[in-house]
Amino acid sequence: MWVAVARLDIMIPGARSLKDRRQAVKSLKERLAGRFPVACAEVDDRESWTRASLGVSACANEKAFVEELMGEVVRYAGNDHGVMLGPVQQACFRFPEECPGLEGPWNEDESEDGI
Repeated sequence: MWVAVARLDIMIPGARSLKDRRQAVKSLKERLAGRFPVACAEVDDRESWTRASLGVSACANEKAFVEELMGEVVRYAGNDHGVMLGPVQQACFRFPEECPGLEGPWNEDESEDGI
C-alpha cells in the first residue's frame, strides 16, 4: 500500500477573528475531502487568526496515483480564493515496508487471530 501525506501551511488574509479563520479552514477542508479521495485535518497553528496547517493523506495500491493526487490537491489549495498557500511538505512511502521500527501484526503470518 502506498501512502502520500502533505502538510499545507496556509494564510487566511481576510480573517478578522477566530470565527473567520475557522470558517475558511472548514470550507477548504470540506472542499478538499469532497473533491478528492483524501482525509484532511487541521494539524497546527490553531491559535493564530491568520494561519493554519492542514494535514492531507491518501492511500492506494499505486505510487504514481497518490503522487499525482497530492499534486492535484496542492494545486487546488493554491488556487483557493479564501486562503494563500504557503510552504508545502510532502512525502510518499510504502506501508509498512518503509516504516522502520513499526511493529505489529501487519502480515497474516504475524497475526495471532489470523485477521
